Amino acid sequence: MQNIDAVEDLIISQEDEPGTHRSTRQIERETGVSQSSVVRIVHKDLSLKCFKRRRAQELTASNRLARLVRSRQLLKRYPEHEVALMWFTDKKIFTVTALSNSQNDRVYAARDMLKKQIAAKRLLRTRNTFSQSIMVSVGVSKLGCT
Repeated sequence: MQNIDAVEDLIISQEDEPGTHRSTRQIERETGVSQSSVVRIVHKDLSLKCFKRRRAQELTASNRLARLVRSRQLLKRYPEHEVALMWFTDKKIFTVTALSNSQNDRVYAARDMLKKQIAAKRLLRTRNTFSQSIMVSVGVSKLGCT
């Protein structure tokens, strides 16, 4: 019960102060409770789930107000019967080449072999200048999408 209270105190203090997230390993160091016990306490006893933060643009109150004003101006600019005929389109190019992690891309050779003795074709990771790609486009209007 004492361990649960100690872990709970550290987690609740994170909610009050943004940017003060502690990992289970850091909580382990501060409380002296093993990491597996910290994980169990967080999941089972406190019924919490950890989520990774995503990157996003911060919108201030002035940004939100400006967006609202501009969207209302755009709606006023066009009459209702013309809005139904407007299409908003976008397109995106996706490359077909597979992603590769250069940290995992290794070449194995015999122990007594020097790097300069390995063929350059095996050591170089090349990419095409004009790789295959596909373009996807979408159009959206009040009537539907295509």
